Amino acid sequence: MENKFNRKVNHRGPTEFRDLEFKDPITHAAGKLAIKETLKHTFKEMGVVDSMRGLFTINQQDGFDCPSCAWPDPEKPSKIGEYCENGAKALADEATHSHIDAEFFKKYSIEELSELTDFQLNKFGRLVEPLVLREGKIHYEAISWQDAFDLIAKELHSLDSPNEAVFYTSGRSSNEAAFLYGMFVRAYGTNNMPDCSNMCHESSGVALTETLGIGKGSTKLEDFYDAEVIIIAGQNPGTNHPRMLTALEKCKENGGYIIAINPLEETGLVNFKNPKNLKGLVGSGEDIADLHLAVNINQDIPLVKLILKRLAEKDALDETVFDHQFLSEYTQGYSELITDLKSFNEDELLSMTGVSDEKINQAVEILAKKSKIIVCWAMGLTQHKNSVETIREYVNLLLLKGAIGKPNAGTCPVRGHSNVQGDRSVGIMHFVDEEFNERIRKYMGFEPPNEKGIDVVESMEAMHTGKARVFIALGGNFLMAASDTDYTAEALNNCQMTVQISTKLNRSHLVTGKTALILPTFGRSEKDEKNGNARFLTMESSMGRIRQSKGIFKPASSNIMSEPEIIGNLGHTFFKGNHPVAWQAMGEDYELIRQKIDLVAKGFEKTSEQSKGFGYYLPNNTRHRDFSMLPNGKAQISLNKLPDHKLQQDELMLMTIRSHDQFNTTIYGMDDRYRGVYNERRVIFMNQSDMAQRNLKKFEIVNLTSTYDGKKRTAYKFKVLPYKIPPGNVAAYFPETNPLVPYNHFAERSNTPISKSVKIRIEKEKSRTSGQDNEL
Repeated sequence: MENKFNRKVNHRGPTEFRDLEFKDPITHAAGKLAIKETLKHTFKEMGVVDSMRGLFTINQQDGFDCPSCAWPDPEKPSKIGEYCENGAKALADEATHSHIDAEFFKKYSIEELSELTDFQLNKFGRLVEPLVLREGKIHYEAISWQDAFDLIAKELHSLDSPNEAVFYTSGRSSNEAAFLYGMFVRAYGTNNMPDCSNMCHESSGVALTETLGIGKGSTKLEDFYDAEVIIIAGQNPGTNHPRMLTALEKCKENGGYIIAINPLEETGLVNFKNPKNLKGLVGSGEDIADLHLAVNINQDIPLVKLILKRLAEKDALDETVFDHQFLSEYTQGYSELITDLKSFNEDELLSMTGVSDEKINQAVEILAKKSKIIVCWAMGLTQHKNSVETIREYVNLLLLKGAIGKPNAGTCPVRGHSNVQGDRSVGIMHFVDEEFNERIRKYMGFEPPNEKGIDVVESMEAMHTGKARVFIALGGNFLMAASDTDYTAEALNNCQMTVQISTKLNRSHLVTGKTALILPTFGRSEKDEKNGNARFLTMESSMGRIRQSKGIFKPASSNIMSEPEIIGNLGHTFFKGNHPVAWQAMGEDYELIRQKIDLVAKGFEKTSEQSKGFGYYLPNNTRHRDFSMLPNGKAQISLNKLPDHKLQQDELMLMTIRSHDQFNTTIYGMDDRYRGVYNERRVIFMNQSDMAQRNLKKFEIVNLTSTYDGKKRTAYKFKVLPYKIPPGNVAAYFPETNPLVPYNHFAERSNTPISKSVKIRIEKEKSRTSGQDNEL
């Protein structure tokens, strides 16, 4: 695509195929093979000595927080190693000994680099000096830090309104960096703070706030060990949160049941070979899921309604299935729900789910007799048009069973990036919280804006229409993470300036505004010192615990800067040292930031002291059955509509998924061994009946199309793979399929893109003889 600046940049990346191998899926997760892969990746990127130092320090109480997922650390971490294969890959990725600087960009233009895959771009190594792509140029060149800050400040001052700037945040940021960033954005005069949670768990936050009064989960890690039932819905822990498998293993050993609800049967929930014990290394491992409900994509609401309907019938006979004392004391809406459930036809609900009647009855029998129930979920529930209502339906199940606010029970939205929840807790939010603003006035000394800002979807539209002209990203890969890749690329190209605070090269550095800057920053594992004094940062886990993180490795370069320092220097430069906030001093002394966090952010207290070792939990009203902030002071049982996708006869329902060699948009390798796919990502998993109906053969090359609001979108060149997935459902990897996800279709009330339920058609490649499309 040639953009308005005459730069010919491939914003999607190449579509050439590699030598695809397709084998039977592996029957167990982790085990000796995971150890082998861990050592292979870390040794190659970091060398043997640094690998062993890093692996024995990651997630330890005096070490650094894993740069991968947000799964919490146990109170007593294993000294053998408190990490998983993907965490080790993330460590190797950021602590790699490969580096790139201005000389590299003299050799390669952004046009040339854009023809490489995302995997190849990431493999070049760490960015080690600030860079600028000037107007009309196709090569980045070196720039001094101060010149970079001056350039950004000048551009921000030139805007007609602060609302013409967008400030994005990735979950990799620390609490200190995110807080200072949020304060700078507000001091500048806008609430335009989209963040990665807008694209993942925003639906969870909305649903949980509406029903339970807080947008976070209610469980702690230790609750898993003695839970009677754990429901894992729309989540693949074996690939996305592998350390979770240890908690599930303990639950199984203590007699708990695991119910998996997902269109795909994922290896991590079939069998887990824990590499920390003998059974995992040489034995048969632990079978995890007792029951797998292969629900059709986005049909969780009819599934849960059918389960609740049958539980209600049992309860009507002896009133021992539901916790009526809890319902009476702590909830409202019970009688309305029971009446509503009676209005649904069981056969219609069953047909929508695609699950057998026998398996649903098995789930009902398990749930009827148990009350210590945890429901876990991830993107498989949050990225649909009706995601908020889907999550609320699962909350209904927990409320009816009294499984909220007691040990070994509750809600567990499993967050992706390791501090995405912390970012929100310290103030990264596009909406206005008046109590938060009042504390800013009192303790920061400036007047924050009171106008709602824009989220990710709204930011894309604002940049695309020219309403926003500057885009600054604190981490992340916005282009590849957002929906509707073509539209997002055009939006970024419309900007006057784009700024990326980054550790590694990605496609968002190549698809830019008129002027672009790359500001290289520290990784989690790097030693952060100033004037010979060691500094530490803090993170919040998926379960609300604040802990310190201290790196151990020498930084990749003497010419990179920590995130708080980058923000502090930008604030100092922009305000020319004339502002109530001591930006530069706070950027250098993180203790000054934490003192302000304790005063301004809700629930933080004595963070520098309490975040040592095990750390401390932020307040959580749900754990104490305090629903005073909700109507009538009660948890809210809700009535939720059935999904209605109006699929055409020739359409299939696509869900986007990760491979095992991937974390978010970062591609560590080209294999997905758990699903049996090697050396290729451009594949589509299909039920064989759907293949036969369309006369498709294994490895046949097809294009995928979606049509919304009369606009046809196409993802080119995918190879068909026969797979165990319910008829009418297909799956493919993101970000390769993001071009199919329309930017203007998203979850109601949370604006999360519909990446897990996209209506698509399959088209064969154009005939070489006729040149005509064969649409199937």
